[in-house]
Amino acid sequence: MLHIGQEEIDAVSRVIKSGYLFRYGDRKAGHPNECARFEEELARKTGTQYALAVTSGTAAIICGLVGLGVGPGDEVILPGYTFMASALAPLAVGAIPVIAEIDESLTLDPKDAEAKITPRTRVIMPVHMCGLPCNMEAIMRVARRHNRLARAARPGAEVKVLEDACQADGGSYKGKRLGSIGELGAFSFNYYKNITSGEGGAIVTSDQVVHERALIHHDGGAIFRPHAKDIGVPFFAGWNFRLNEILGAVLRVQLKRVDGLLARTRARKKKMVAALEGMGLRSIRYHDLEGDCGTTVGLLFSSEREARAFIAALAKQGVGASTPIDSGRHVYSNWEPVMQRRGSYHPALDAFRRPENRGSQVKYTQDMCPRTLDILSRAVLLGVSPREKPADLRRRLQACRRAADEVG
Repeated sequence: MLHIGQEEIDAVSRVIKSGYLFRYGDRKAGHPNECARFEEELARKTGTQYALAVTSGTAAIICGLVGLGVGPGDEVILPGYTFMASALAPLAVGAIPVIAEIDESLTLDPKDAEAKITPRTRVIMPVHMCGLPCNMEAIMRVARRHNRLARAARPGAEVKVLEDACQADGGSYKGKRLGSIGELGAFSFNYYKNITSGEGGAIVTSDQVVHERALIHHDGGAIFRPHAKDIGVPFFAGWNFRLNEILGAVLRVQLKRVDGLLARTRARKKKMVAALEGMGLRSIRYHDLEGDCGTTVGLLFSSEREARAFIAALAKQGVGASTPIDSGRHVYSNWEPVMQRRGSYHPALDAFRRPENRGSQVKYTQDMCPRTLDILSRAVLLGVSPREKPADLRRRLQACRRAADEVG
């Protein structure tokens, strides 16, 4: 969590005093409509036509996949370094997750993603992990190249790009906000994110049909809402991922604050990257340091032994660092429900057992993405805080210099 304070307290108080906590209210009746206003503000911030607030990042990805029409018989390509929810979401809509390699940016390798495209592929899901923008230029090029061929051979078999920006709220890539580059973007607002309401999420898109499908899916009562008359997609049985007005109010404050916070983390990160590279340490690949959220500095060593020695040397000086291979839930080989092909509590709802997916050739093994495991084991991550004092940053960098000398 980057910051929460009196403004959020005042926003929550405003909603409580209104006596109206449900997200669908009547502005004419004086209901606050915090969620609706947050969606308008998020759409403007990301440069998209539509935004939809939901209960979590997982819910955002699920609703996004529904919006894109993904279901049984389809495959979704995603990286082997992300929170397991990125893989659980396709299973929730009956599709099969396909796990691809990362590259030295710690994000999806566009070449391996392209190699894993099959006639069943409906979505490529790049994940802007740790606030690090993916190589969206290359990923969009892969999708366009495939779609030119698909339109000629199999109309309707186009691949869409869903950006999982759940760890990169507020970030950009070459001047465009993350989440706005593909057909759809998904965000998370849980406790650990740049924008937080404890839990929460959102999707953004400029495709009206995608938005309407997601809107229906996120609210099983959508047909009874005032906006029902404006929806062109036939109503279907949705779920309930509706956000409430208290969280919407908090998110409005957080959204206004995020750019200032990220400006500070970016400035600190640039200083750290320059200093660390000046010590002879090697950075991970950064696709866009200007748009990067700035919350994570990554180093890459020649071996896991060196990476762990560097972390140990920092620990002796009271400085924290980690290697992503130890993050557990973010490494594909630890996603037990996926690796064991248990897609649901009930066999009839299990994507792995659905007849439409029998032709899928996807296999899961612990070593299926060797490059991902190698890179994660050699990488070291250092956190960046917008509240860190200059003297504390200098002390951390001095500790890094001593650790580099010790390892080198």
